[in-house]
Amino acid sequence: MMPRRVFLPAILILTSVCLSLSALRAAPDGFDQALTTLLAVGPEAKGNAEASSAWKVVASADSESLIPLLEAMGEANPLALNWIRSALETIVDRDLAAGKSPSVDTLGGFLFEVTQNPRARRFAFELIQRSAPNAAEKLIPGLLNDPAVELRRDAVAWLTKQAAEAKTAGDEAAAGLLYEQAIRSARDVDQIKELNATLTKMGRTVDLPRHFGFLMEWKALAPFDNTGRAGFDTVNPPETGIQLDAKYPGKNGEIGWQDLVSSDPYGMVDFNKLFPDLIKEVTGYAYTEFDSAETRPAELRLGCKNAWKIWVNGKLIFGRDEYHRGARVDQYRMPIDLQKGKNTILVKLCQNEQKETWTVEWQFQLRVCDSTGTAILARNRPPTPPLGAVAKK
Repeated sequence: MMPRRVFLPAILILTSVCLSLSALRAAPDGFDQALTTLLAVGPEAKGNAEASSAWKVVASADSESLIPLLEAMGEANPLALNWIRSALETIVDRDLAAGKSPSVDTLGGFLFEVTQNPRARRFAFELIQRSAPNAAEKLIPGLLNDPAVELRRDAVAWLTKQAAEAKTAGDEAAAGLLYEQAIRSARDVDQIKELNATLTKMGRTVDLPRHFGFLMEWKALAPFDNTGRAGFDTVNPPETGIQLDAKYPGKNGEIGWQDLVSSDPYGMVDFNKLFPDLIKEVTGYAYTEFDSAETRPAELRLGCKNAWKIWVNGKLIFGRDEYHRGARVDQYRMPIDLQKGKNTILVKLCQNEQKETWTVEWQFQLRVCDSTGTAILARNRPPTPPLGAVAKK
């Protein structure tokens, strides 16, 4: 007779094998190849004919194939993503039409795995909303601090609604606390702006630069020449080494580093404030130091409508030789590695020859955050504030 200590693991192994075989039977013949074909779809109708046939194979799978399809979303380009989303919807709709619910458990399991791709988790949640709307509604509050910004949005909207209801009922204290909790969890700019406006009307202030992690205090050196837009590629002294007490020949005479501090709630740093008259065809530099509490990955997020380059710790991170594309918060995202202690950040900003009113801005906004958009604050800047820091004036 097989000893008990051997028999139980054998049962577990057999069960695992049976489940694996069941999952294999759930996928139709050619499923893997068909999914590969969908992922290969490209621009200008590349692979569309093949994808049309492959989609039929993928969409004929049952709910056991939801997980590999959701996982594939993480590597799909926007065109392939459309095919995969459509296949997922078809599988779930077929389950619903047949009165089946196993897809809800499968989707929930994927949603709760926070290491999965954020957009795939978001779509899993949307499918749960379609399959079991009551369950999805109850899940929303638990997403308030989810690492996927795509999922936080629903929870912030839900909490904002609770705050509005408390305010309507005359409970200003509860409403204020709920609005504050919502803005602390919000990462989307439109939600933050809306919540900030509401809190301001209630007599409360929010430190938006700290919430976003905007860098506000800079040393600026300008103007160097950018005639004929040659300044972008011209190597000026700050690019070879920072000497804050040095003087240099500039476009209109000797120049030195000056303080340039932003008071804009969205961190806009404006070079034009340094000069009494508008000047064009110029290049400027902004320099700051960031004291990191630890060595860690981070992101720089830039908003800028001028040509620009950025260096971190002397290493060129990225640049764009373009003008007047418009600017917005988080327009450009750049992964960086912060070292523990001092990190140097240098921004080069070029202004061209155009003089229309919509070309006069010579400015940028830059913040340090993690991949979710959560601010990373320097050690010499206050950390995450206590509850009372967003308080009545």
